[in-house]
Amino acid sequence: MATYKEIKGTQIEVLASDPSNPVEGQVWYNSTSNVLKGQGATTAGAWSSGGSMNTARSSLGGAGASNSSALAFGGRPYTAVTEQYDGTSWTEVNDLSTPRGQLGGAGTQTSALAFGGEVPPSTAATEQWNGVSWTEVSDLNSVRSLAQGAGANNTAALAFGGSPLPGTGTLTEKWDGSSWTEVGDLNTARYSMGCAGISTAALAAGGDVASPGAGTAATEQWNGTSWTEVNDLNTARFSMGGAGLYTSALVFGGFSPGISDTGKTEEWNGTSWTEVADLSPARRNLAGAGTQSSALAFGGLLSTSALSTSQEWLGAGTPVTRTFTDS
Repeated sequence: MATYKEIKGTQIEVLASDPSNPVEGQVWYNSTSNVLKGQGATTAGAWSSGGSMNTARSSLGGAGASNSSALAFGGRPYTAVTEQYDGTSWTEVNDLSTPRGQLGGAGTQTSALAFGGEVPPSTAATEQWNGVSWTEVSDLNSVRSLAQGAGANNTAALAFGGSPLPGTGTLTEKWDGSSWTEVGDLNTARYSMGCAGISTAALAAGGDVASPGAGTAATEQWNGTSWTEVNDLNTARFSMGGAGLYTSALVFGGFSPGISDTGKTEEWNGTSWTEVADLSPARRNLAGAGTQSSALAFGGLLSTSALSTSQEWLGAGTPVTRTFTDS
């Protein structure tokens, strides 16, 4: 039998700790844990179980850069609770100033924005998160709940759609760090969409277009000035989670008329949607964070039960470290 050295032309490295940036195909022996490891890549995207939030809830806000760095805030039953996720567990941090559900969110774990929602009644209140605490800032121009958001941080964000229809369903507002400005409207009035992107390049997918419960598959892209209709989702639905960017996004879960709660997950490549592995358990009114290759789904409703569980997504081609055993 050929040895690793004969195949690769080098011996297996013996290291006291895993390398910080291994390349695909690299193999090493960790002398501290006494484990043989190698660097590979996923062949298909898949969901796996993550840590559970301390407070079960639905219709919550979410922000975060990956499946190991996320922020959950607010939700129903109406709460101000905020929690941080580190890839393993959730930790409670300082509360929102205003308890609310059905709110929008954008940004990262250390620089987030929460806006709108239902107290009840509906509110235009906006709060900034600096990694430690929330601060009340300037309100949205329009009172609404179930709006969606996109943004890289708490100084540059976009809020779009919302309830009630038809009053706020097309409205889009841009946040500059101190105030909101109304900009170009969505083409299709809706709320409870899947969303992704930043304030100058965002994606709105699906949503509820009537009351109650008439889902759409319509997708629109925002270029910083206006919305353009692009290819539809494969499954019309609303109350879903979203993650990613204008050209590479992920939407998951939701409620589909005729199907009820769903775990359907779809990837956007900038042109069209492709169905990939389902989220389990199925859920609606959930929050999402991260990217197309590293996303997090958390909270939500399954039937009438609020969930605390989270699911971590690794997309196809994502680098992974694997452990070899002798079995």
